[in-house]
Amino acid sequence: MIEIYAGKNALKTIQENGFKQELFSSFLGASGGPKWFILYQLDRFLFGEFFHHRTQALNLVGSSAGAFRAACFAQHDPVAAIERLARHYSHTVYSAHATPDEITSKAKTLLTEVFGQQGIEQIVANPVFKAHFIVARAKGLTASDNKLLQGVGLLSSYILNRLDRKYLNWQYERIVYQASSSQLTFSDPYQFATKRIPLTQQNLSQALLASGSIPLVMQGVRNIAQSPKGMYRDGGIIDYHFDLEIENPGLVLYPHFNATPKAGWFDKNLTRTVSSKSYDNVVLICPSQKMFDALPYRKIPDRKDFTEMSAEQRIPYWQSVLTETSRMAEDFADFVDKQDLDRIQSFS
Repeated sequence: MIEIYAGKNALKTIQENGFKQELFSSFLGASGGPKWFILYQLDRFLFGEFFHHRTQALNLVGSSAGAFRAACFAQHDPVAAIERLARHYSHTVYSAHATPDEITSKAKTLLTEVFGQQGIEQIVANPVFKAHFIVARAKGLTASDNKLLQGVGLLSSYILNRLDRKYLNWQYERIVYQASSSQLTFSDPYQFATKRIPLTQQNLSQALLASGSIPLVMQGVRNIAQSPKGMYRDGGIIDYHFDLEIENPGLVLYPHFNATPKAGWFDKNLTRTVSSKSYDNVVLICPSQKMFDALPYRKIPDRKDFTEMSAEQRIPYWQSVLTETSRMAEDFADFVDKQDLDRIQSFS
């Protein structure tokens, strides 16, 4: 039910040492909204069992939905937190012509559910599971509250990105809200301007909301506490599925929706691939075709389901996916138990 891919160095390391949690120093969580549901049961296993007794630091790096997951994993009871996220998100219902105000309001309610009573304090203070939320600070027209002007800015982004991804530097700055004790280092082949800001109880909720604030769909977050003035939007604009080389010693574990990650939001429909160097130390776990075939409609959930399905159709479908993905968790647990390393494929 799962496929496992490893970069050149990751594969060599695992062949020499076996597959064990101590090998990993970082964990990636991609953007993708409800696509994340395909990983739900795997997430529960990873942070309920695989990493459960961990004592060394693990960098949790996420954008958008991946940042929301990181916020769950850094709480004292990550399984309960990820269950709250899945339950509330999967039951969210919008009006027929939902406005950015409505969608943003419900996202704030979702955050309240995810944090529970003491989630913010626990995330900020966690000495082992260190959260990193990636956010895009918008410039020019992309920072506008006016939908028409923002749309023109996004069209410019699309054109610039088709010419060369590095040109998005003119319109966006990467902001990494990170645990104050973070030692995470990474390099970016496109050299986006990057600023790091410590997570605090004052800015964490705003930063997490901003990381998932999809342009045109939601309101951006303006002037986050303890941050440069400006408009903050979805981290997936720059780091959709990541094209970053994490430089810390240790491997990177990356549960993902498929085996072909795309660097940024505007790369979704392009043939552009990520740098192989960025994935040298990465182990990527994704659903197999057999897993897709076992799902209702033979597909994973996505944001289009909100508009193309009625709530009466969508919610049971999403609940079914959340249940069915226990097969992925069971398959991964079996792989770890048997150390069936021949299952690991090399990144092409």
